Amino acid sequence: MKIALDAMGGDHAPKSIVDGALLALEEFKDIELVLVGKEQEILAHLPESTDRSRVQIVHTEEVIETDEEPVKAVRRKKDSSLVTATRLVKEKEVQACISAGNTGAYMTAGLLVTGRIKGIERPALATYFPTVSGKFCLVLDVGANLEAKPSHLLQYAQMGLIYAENVMGISNPKVGLLNVGTEDGKGNDLSKQTFALLKDHIPQFHGNVEARDVPFGVTDVVVCDGFSGNVLLKTAEGTGGAIFAMLKEELTKNLANKLATLVLKSSFKKIKKSMDYAEYGGVPLLGLAGGCIKAHGSSEGYAIKNAIAQAREFIQQDVLEAIQSAVQKESEEQ
Repeated sequence: MKIALDAMGGDHAPKSIVDGALLALEEFKDIELVLVGKEQEILAHLPESTDRSRVQIVHTEEVIETDEEPVKAVRRKKDSSLVTATRLVKEKEVQACISAGNTGAYMTAGLLVTGRIKGIERPALATYFPTVSGKFCLVLDVGANLEAKPSHLLQYAQMGLIYAENVMGISNPKVGLLNVGTEDGKGNDLSKQTFALLKDHIPQFHGNVEARDVPFGVTDVVVCDGFSGNVLLKTAEGTGGAIFAMLKEELTKNLANKLATLVLKSSFKKIKKSMDYAEYGGVPLLGLAGGCIKAHGSSEGYAIKNAIAQAREFIQQDVLEAIQSAVQKESEEQ
């Protein structure tokens, strides 16, 4: 299996990308990695003892920065590390690629360079949402498309179920529709029309799910338009951050609280770990004609290693073929 890494993307690139690559090479003996970026900067972090039969460097001079406008950046910097990584997927030089760089640019490059799976109307950006059980729920779309049609959400559900079962290892996953209430007739026109479609076409459809129920893992997959999904994600991130900040202030107020904190330290660490993006590494762009995994911008080596693990599972389980088959079957039944 061959996976490309945008070595210049992310807050700590290229060091974090190279560190993650080395961890992955040590753990997974069935992968080869292509590091795309400025060769000398990459080599500065690559030990001489590295098995170069499993590591290739593709030199590029251009870098798309985090604050650049996505479409302009992709069109102007066609030889950037990010665009080159997606082009390697398009040309089948690699089976998947990973970037911790500019999210908008990565989505744009995925669409313009890698392209969509035939029959997929809109690709979706999925994310792992932590739940109280310690497991993750897959939510999509969380920002690739701010507006959507019912047919788009049906495809999100199909792709989400395939990914949840094949990559996340969830047996017979359930899918829910994000809505303002759990009753069948709730929501706006998009919600009502999508509900009917999911009920008719998705055997694992659980029904409507309210935002407050998502962290409790009511379903394994939650589908929504990109606007609602992004609001859900950002609200959860902000609320989680606020709670941790308040806890930190309260638990360090006096000696008694500090002593209590010492007793509960391992429990707090466990909770923090269950909500840490580094544990899953990255999120998939589903619907593209290649495996594209988006890692968090502040990813360190451990998170990059886990993103590579995701890409590896994506390839092993042939998720692309599974999505193509599902779309073709749906098309034939219509």
